[in-house]
Amino acid sequence: MNANYEKGVPSDREEKSASEPRAREKQSEENRNWLDFLAQLGLGQTIARIGTTVLTFALVFLVVWLLRLFYESEALAAPAGGEAVIQPTSTPPILLEQWPQNPVETDGIERKALLHTTIPSRPRQEVVKYTVQPGDTVFGIAEKWGLKPQTILWANYYTLRDDPHNLQPDQKLNILPVDGAYYEWQPGDGLNTVARFFGVKPEDIINYPLNGLDPDTIGDYANPNIKAGTWLVVPGGTRPFISWSAPIGVTRDNPGIARQMGPGACGVVKDGAVGFGSFIWPSTRHYLSGFDYSPETNHRGIDIAGSPTEGAYAADAGVIVYAGWNDWGYGNMVVVDHGNGWQTLYAHLSTISVTCGMSVGQGAMLGLIGSTGRSSGPHLHFEMMHTQYGKVNPWSYLPPP
Repeated sequence: MNANYEKGVPSDREEKSASEPRAREKQSEENRNWLDFLAQLGLGQTIARIGTTVLTFALVFLVVWLLRLFYESEALAAPAGGEAVIQPTSTPPILLEQWPQNPVETDGIERKALLHTTIPSRPRQEVVKYTVQPGDTVFGIAEKWGLKPQTILWANYYTLRDDPHNLQPDQKLNILPVDGAYYEWQPGDGLNTVARFFGVKPEDIINYPLNGLDPDTIGDYANPNIKAGTWLVVPGGTRPFISWSAPIGVTRDNPGIARQMGPGACGVVKDGAVGFGSFIWPSTRHYLSGFDYSPETNHRGIDIAGSPTEGAYAADAGVIVYAGWNDWGYGNMVVVDHGNGWQTLYAHLSTISVTCGMSVGQGAMLGLIGSTGRSSGPHLHFEMMHTQYGKVNPWSYLPPP
């Protein structure tokens, strides 16, 4: 036996066993001291939350890792029935010269047409006929077909005569595929002359596909091989409007110039009232019921709303130089010369209450608003003219409505 044991002295194992509790107590005391220290700093709960979070992530990672090992082992396991596991093999590359020229179709994703397939719009290559509907205007028809309003007039002179007021329901209008003019070839016409009139080059007319002209057989431009009566599209072509409205310069000095307009023309007019040079509205209503001022559609006035019971009034003082019927679509019309270069015109009146040569003051009644002449309903067609500037936009001279 060990001598130490015989003498009652503890052995090494006993000393170690006795010292372990004291070491654990010392370590525990040190841990408590650290925890107390951290708690005093206010970090105890924070460290506890961090520790909990780290432990949670560790457990999640462990579970994921175990699941991955499980599924990999299942995938590598031999299939039932003792069949051998087929290992993937590499596919040899296919050279370009080995690729089949006409590959056989195989089952795959079937392409179906979309329910809302957008079909791109194609430019028209023909002149179409459009039937005018009730309520149509030159502006509205032009917008509907993507054209300028003047193109509607220039393509339909024999129907509209360059006058937008001539538009009536059930008329058949030519609708060009492009902006421009439509011209009927006349005997003796020359390409240079026609092209110059419309402001284009002869080649613009010849090369337009719809015209069907052959440059190799067109011959001499002065006497081209174009049959009389052939209708030609002049792409980009323009021309002056044929004036249907009142002439400029119906003044007290020369009122007879208006004789070509109808029986309302006056003879010699003596001096009368002179205007102030400022204007008032010629009706009680200050808004439109028809066309606006639009030189591009040959409408050089404004159509002011009104009814047959409402009056038309002189926009400024002056003398009457035209009072009566107009043969060009205005119906009953009055023209006032203001003696300072200005004249104003009042058309479509149902009745006229003034006579030639009469002096009128600003605001004097000239007659009642109506719908005579080429008119689609009661309104007052009002124009302003100046001997120097021509026909002007009334909106620029009337007070704000």
